[in-house]
Amino acid sequence: MNLRAHPATPSVTVSGIEASVWRTDDHWHFRYLVEGASSLIILPAHAAERSDGLWQATCFEAFIGLDGATYLELNFSPSGQWAAYRFVNPRTGMRDEPAGIEVWLEGGEDWIAVEAAVCSTALHPAAPVGLTAVIEETGGHKSYWALAHPSGPPDFHDPSCFIARLPE
Repeated sequence: MNLRAHPATPSVTVSGIEASVWRTDDHWHFRYLVEGASSLIILPAHAAERSDGLWQATCFEAFIGLDGATYLELNFSPSGQWAAYRFVNPRTGMRDEPAGIEVWLEGGEDWIAVEAAVCSTALHPAAPVGLTAVIEETGGHKSYWALAHPSGPPDFHDPSCFIARLPE
């Protein structure tokens, strides 16, 4: 699945982001491949632990619809840190969500790939999902990438962004 930059926040160097999701046993895998990554700002490697505010720098995300308006937000930093939140409505009722998450980073001269393995009993096949990325580049420039964007400013919490499905 290809993410696209929000029209109001084009990237300086990133030419594309491809995202994929699959399941193996009790883990869901989320992988993001960034082409044109030479000017990305990536936080230094860190202990693989839960951390808040990851979306303020280069970060990859998954928004998964649950029952009604309830949804999860998963954040994967190239640093190895991660976060998992549950919301009862868009941007309201946020609380930490129990999850086991591991994040890996690999890369080359002009690309990076971030993969996360997520163990969470809240995730189910065919759940609606929005795959997104916040990209920070040299000079503090940020672009916001998603499978779909609502009208207006970037808003990954908008349910109209949840256009894919977790695999069966």
